[in-house]
Amino acid sequence: MTHPRKTIAVVNATGRQAASLIRVASAVGYAVRGQVHSLKGIIAEELQSLPNVTLIQGPLLNNVELMDDLFRGASLAFINTTSQAGDEVAIGRALADAAKRAGTIQHYVYSSMPDHSVHGPWPSLPLWACKFTVENYVRQLGLPATFVYAGIYNNNFTSLPYPLFQMELQPDGSFEWRAPFHPDIPLPWLDAEHDVGPAVLQIFKDGPKKWHGHRIALTFETLSPNQVCAAFSRALNRRCRYVQVPKIEIKVPIPAGYREQLEGIEVLFGQLNAPYFPQEEFTRPAAGSPKGLGPYGGKGAGAGMMQGPGGVISMRLTDEARHLWQGWRDMEEYAREVFPVEEEANGLDWML
Repeated sequence: MTHPRKTIAVVNATGRQAASLIRVASAVGYAVRGQVHSLKGIIAEELQSLPNVTLIQGPLLNNVELMDDLFRGASLAFINTTSQAGDEVAIGRALADAAKRAGTIQHYVYSSMPDHSVHGPWPSLPLWACKFTVENYVRQLGLPATFVYAGIYNNNFTSLPYPLFQMELQPDGSFEWRAPFHPDIPLPWLDAEHDVGPAVLQIFKDGPKKWHGHRIALTFETLSPNQVCAAFSRALNRRCRYVQVPKIEIKVPIPAGYREQLEGIEVLFGQLNAPYFPQEEFTRPAAGSPKGLGPYGGKGAGAGMMQGPGGVISMRLTDEARHLWQGWRDMEEYAREVFPVEEEANGLDWML
């Protein structure tokens, strides 16, 4: 017997998270219906060439007709909204309403982020707090939903002069990363292009019976900035140095609203050393975790639970993601095999 092919509805299909899922879902036989803002560009062209993938072009804001078309007959949904598309809260709520109205969505996975002001004496990050507002709306609607929280993308690193994650090439051939993060407090990391798709697909396979209402940290590795630079040094056989700075350097024009986000990061993580994911399920020790064993370093690293200025980071942060997808790519592998390729694609030639 053949089983009917399930359709996954996706928005912002050319983004790293959505495109990662579309590639994997298409490869294993799901149908995908994805919204894009433009059909032009390398990623859009790639996705259009994949089997069982249909792209719908159009804006999301105030576009009820497109949303109804997107969810019509779909069984599953992966929703990662962005501020560039317009009012993210309005879009997020309208998408949830459309999914509810469709009546066929069996599992709604929303890519959320925390609002730190809800969990402690910390300021909100504007581009994150709106996602948390949408998450709460989805919960109130009663959709069979799961909420994934993506760690920092390994793919953010570039030697181009973009703020916060510039791995700046020095005259002697070494690299230097300058950011406000404490050099020894671990942060959550994710190779979005490689690992989001398989992890989300497994969430769909497990279904809402297992994951309804859950928050899942999509992070496979927790590394401090010093450990990140050590991984780059090993991978590239070049010295890589981390320098903590109070202010994020802005050398190029940035999108509207992003400056406020960067200023919030300077305070939240540079001055206050707040946990990246402050919710209780991400900060309490995992049940039955062996003492002295933690998720620090790369695969197989034996570092213990680390007590730093930010406190103990729970094993729970990486446990669920690693259970969902065992083939994840660590930072050293990314820096060795992917970073030079992405750099060359951006017109740089230091790797030659």
